[in-house]
Amino acid sequence: MLKCEMNGSQVKVFGKAIQALSRVSDELWLDPSEKGLALRSMNSSRSAYGCVLFSPVFFQHYQWSTSMKMNDDDRPLNLNCKLGMKSILPIFRCLTSLERNVEKCKIFTRSDKCKVVIQFFCRHGIKRTHNVCFQESQPLQVIFEKNMCNNTLMIQPRLLAEAIVLFTSSQEEVTLAVTPLNVCLKSSSEESMDLTNSVYSEMSVDPDEFDFFQIGLDTEITFCFKELKGMLTFSEAVHVPISIHFDFPGKPMALSIDDMLLEANFILATLADDRSRASSPQSLCLSQTQKRSDLIQSNTKADKSGTSQAPECISRKTAPKRLYSRESPTNNPAGETCGNPQTKRANGGNIFEVPESSLSDTDEGPGSPYLRKAAAENN
Repeated sequence: MLKCEMNGSQVKVFGKAIQALSRVSDELWLDPSEKGLALRSMNSSRSAYGCVLFSPVFFQHYQWSTSMKMNDDDRPLNLNCKLGMKSILPIFRCLTSLERNVEKCKIFTRSDKCKVVIQFFCRHGIKRTHNVCFQESQPLQVIFEKNMCNNTLMIQPRLLAEAIVLFTSSQEEVTLAVTPLNVCLKSSSEESMDLTNSVYSEMSVDPDEFDFFQIGLDTEITFCFKELKGMLTFSEAVHVPISIHFDFPGKPMALSIDDMLLEANFILATLADDRSRASSPQSLCLSQTQKRSDLIQSNTKADKSGTSQAPECISRKTAPKRLYSRESPTNNPAGETCGNPQTKRANGGNIFEVPESSLSDTDEGPGSPYLRKAAAENN
């Protein structure tokens, strides 16, 4: 069961999270737990994953309880709702209007009818009710040790937005090149060289412009541009810096924001080269020419407790056009995760489901003024 209430300002932030996740996939999971309400999404090729966790104190009212159904261990199951993005996205499309006109928003589930009910209580006594059908399905989760990455950048969203404004709307991938003295964001060299539709752009950013700058490895990584724009839009909405964690090509990168009231993590695959494959035998590589493709089926085996180990990373490569795993991951997936490390293998074997849904605990930062204001309104 899920019941939560928000005011107009909180609705805007909630809607921005849905819009950001819509750039990842056409499916959205609502995953309530004692840690708050998590919104999760993963694309069909399983090369991009997004999760936004709203703390219970983000809402004016938050109530959650487990389902009466039991799993094999006689533990109550969480209520997991998989929604079609095309169904819920139009409800939160006009966020400026919602923030101005909505006095209160209620979201609750009707498990007997498999529906999520979203009610807007607007000015002048107007009440709008939306019933969205859902399918009970546990969300897929990805475990990624972002704190173990050699390179970490933290930048204000406005500065990053100015850097990417050079790229055209048709840009599919961008390359991030870093050294201890320079950060360069440029068009991917893998893009089509069609002279009628080809523009090469490059932007250099001085290290002094970053709130936090740690480069332990000179590298260039190439990743999809669409998810970066989605995360950047959400970061601008909550006025919180965006952090970028990455290593060498072929190992995934993490885009994250951390605040007192919410946490967001996007895990994106990167193109791999021969050197990165040689230095990272545990990576699961993806093949790609110009577009994403599927992860291979993992060869990891369940341990004695019946759980399987999560992949160390998700990655992509340009050639050869096949997928492989050179070694199985180690038995130590410890580190910061986007879910509970107690996992089991999903149907496809190439991504993992987590029965208990939660994001990793993070140190509480000072919090943005925007979200501190929302917390004050709750009291």
